[in-house]
Amino acid sequence: MSLTQAVRDKLDIPDLVTGGKSLKDVTVDIAKPNEDFPTKLWWNTFLLVLTITLIDVAIIGYLFYEGLYLLGINNPVGWGFFVVNFVFWIGIGHAGTLISAVLYLFRQGWRTGINRAAEAMTIFAVLVAASNLILHVGRPWLGFWLFPYPNERGPLWVNFRSPLIWDTFAVSTYLSISMVFWYLGLIPDLATLRDRATETWRKNLYNVLAFGWVGSARAWSHLEIVSMILAALSTPLVLSVHTIVSFDFAVSILPGWHTTIFPPYFVAGAIFSGFAMVVTLMVIAREVFNLKNYITMKHLDNMNKIMMVTGLIVGLAYGTEFFIAWYSGNEYEVFAFWNRAFGPYGWAYFIMISCNVLSPQVFWFRKLRYNIPVMFVASLVVNVGMWFERFVIMMTLNRDFLPSSWAMYTPSLFDYAMLIGTFGIFFTLFLLWCRIMPVIAIAEVKTVMPQKEGAHH
Repeated sequence: MSLTQAVRDKLDIPDLVTGGKSLKDVTVDIAKPNEDFPTKLWWNTFLLVLTITLIDVAIIGYLFYEGLYLLGINNPVGWGFFVVNFVFWIGIGHAGTLISAVLYLFRQGWRTGINRAAEAMTIFAVLVAASNLILHVGRPWLGFWLFPYPNERGPLWVNFRSPLIWDTFAVSTYLSISMVFWYLGLIPDLATLRDRATETWRKNLYNVLAFGWVGSARAWSHLEIVSMILAALSTPLVLSVHTIVSFDFAVSILPGWHTTIFPPYFVAGAIFSGFAMVVTLMVIAREVFNLKNYITMKHLDNMNKIMMVTGLIVGLAYGTEFFIAWYSGNEYEVFAFWNRAFGPYGWAYFIMISCNVLSPQVFWFRKLRYNIPVMFVASLVVNVGMWFERFVIMMTLNRDFLPSSWAMYTPSLFDYAMLIGTFGIFFTLFLLWCRIMPVIAIAEVKTVMPQKEGAHH
C-alpha cells in the first residue's frame, strides 16, 4: 500500500519514482528502448562485444581441436584462469537472486527499479560461469557424464563425493529457479509490449512470450502466489550456491584452502561483487535509456550501502585468515599466507586488498554515495578486486608441500583471450535482452509510485 505524497514528504521518505510520472508515462518511458529503433551508441557497443564474442567462440573451437596445452596451466597450478572466471561469474550472478528473492520476501520497495536487470544479469553470468567449468574438464563433449542418469555404463556413476558434482547440482538448480522466477515476472510486461505493438509480427511474438496473459484478478493472484513460493525457494540458494562453490577449495587438504571460513567469506564476496556489477549496469542503463526517474539515487544509494557492508565483511575475512594461520601454529598454514602476501604473486594480493577493502570506504560519506562518477569507478574497481581475489586463491597452489614441485603460473594469450571473451558473451546477451525485453519491471514499478492526495490506495 503506497503512502500519499504528503505523508512521504513529512517523513522525508525519498520517492522511488521521480518526475511526477503518471501510470501511462511509466509504460511509455520503460517500453521506449524496446519499441524504438536502436541508437547508434547501442549498435556500436553491440558490434564491439559481438566481435569479442565471435573471437572467443573461434578460440574455444581451436582449443577443442588442439587441447588445453595452449593455456598456461601446469603442475601444480592445474586450474588457472578457467576456475578463477567460474567463481567470479557465479559471484556476479548472486546479486540478482538476492534483489529479486530476498528483498521480495522482506517487501523492500526499492528493489522494483533494479530487480529485472539484476535477474537477467544472474542468468547470463551463470551461463558464462558454467561454460568456463565445462571447457576446463578437457573433454567437454563428455560433460553430460556429470549428471546421474540411467546409462549403459553399468555400475559406473558419478562420484557424489566430488565437489565438481556438488557444483553441477547447485549451479543447475540455481539457474533453473532463477530463470523461472525471472520469466514469470516478465509475463505481465511482455503482455504490455504486446498490447502496444503496431507490427503484426511483433504483436504475435510478444503474445507467444506472454502466454496469452490477460491481466485478470485471478491471473494476478496466481502470479503473486507462485512468485512468493519461488522467492522462498530461491532464498536458501543465495547462501547455498556459493557455499558449495567454496567447498571446491575448503574440502581439500591444502594449507590456505582447508578452512571453515570459506563458505561465509565466499557468500559475502559474491554479494559484494554482484552488487558492484548491478551498480555498473544500472548507472549505464539510466543514462543510455533515460531512466533516471525510475533508477533513482535512492536505489543506487542502497546498493552502495550494501557494497560497503559486504566489503567490510570481506576485509574482516582477510584479516581472520591471517590470524587463524598465526594462531594455529601450523608452519605450512603460516607459510601459505606469508607466500600469498609476500610471495611471487604478492602484487596481486595487494591489488585485491586495495580494491576490495579500501575502495568501498568512500561510501561512508553520503556525498560520495550520491556521486555517479565515484560510484561507477568504485563498482568497476570492486569487480577488478574480486577477480584478483579468486586469482590469488588459485595461485597459492604454485607453492605446495614440496619445494621440488613449485612452479610459476604464467597465463598465455589464450588465457587472456578467454577472460576477455567471458565479458564479450555477457554483454552481448545483456544488450540483446535490453532490446527485446523491458529493462525495468513496468508492473512492479507502478506499485511503488507515490500516490497523490485523495487517490485510492
